[in-house]
Amino acid sequence: MTGLVPLASAEDEIRFGGKAARLGRSLRAGLPVPPGFALEVATVDAVARGDVPAGDVLDQVLRELGGRVAVRSSAVGEDAKDASFAGQHLTLLNVVSPGALVDAILEVRQSAHSVSALSYRKRMGIEAPPRIAVAIQHLVHADTAGVLFTRNPATGAAERLIEAAWGLGEIVVSGAVVPDSYRLAPEGTVLEKSVGMKDVALRISAGGGMAEVAVDPALIDALVLSDADLQALHALTLQCEKIFGPDLDIEWAFESGTLYLLQCRSITT
Repeated sequence: MTGLVPLASAEDEIRFGGKAARLGRSLRAGLPVPPGFALEVATVDAVARGDVPAGDVLDQVLRELGGRVAVRSSAVGEDAKDASFAGQHLTLLNVVSPGALVDAILEVRQSAHSVSALSYRKRMGIEAPPRIAVAIQHLVHADTAGVLFTRNPATGAAERLIEAAWGLGEIVVSGAVVPDSYRLAPEGTVLEKSVGMKDVALRISAGGGMAEVAVDPALIDALVLSDADLQALHALTLQCEKIFGPDLDIEWAFESGTLYLLQCRSITT
């Protein structure tokens, strides 16, 4: 398909948007980003006009990525230092069929034209219309997931702030649970561990999409991350800082003990 490239080849932000370009750069640097493909702006626009990609191409994409994918927005200018678009554009998880993949591409594109997203653009002084590419990635079946800030966004302190919960990380971002909180010094020393209230987890559904499920009562007030997990996150943070510099907002997930980098962007206010 024209305009569909392996995610590691997505170097041009004008074609593939900010998120895909950063994920591609991370892959080329050897960071543990789930594999995937990038769909350029012009091709996403063509899908919106009704030029639907051939089903066999999308079948191949799904097969190569394990049959279940995450479809993420990658707007031109997204994840920039002065305008991250955090929470403005859609991510759809556990897409399992070619038809659902086309629908997901359309939903992600449309999310950039929502009232909220357009208002955000106006507040940021961005006058150009949205230009949306899409990243399609292997879906990580997260046992635990969350976010990591390389500088405490609340206090400005030079420390790592990690928030974590059971299951997929969207449960943390959405505010549906009170996540565990961890503070680490820049050299990796654990400063504080705070247990949250994690009574539900977001898990993948067999037929596609996600569902909130009750957490085992014994795990509700148990710490999500071990000391080994925290050191793995610290090591990943050091790698990200070498590539992207300081003051980063990182999304991550553990699956069967393996740590994955889902997103890395600059912290914005």
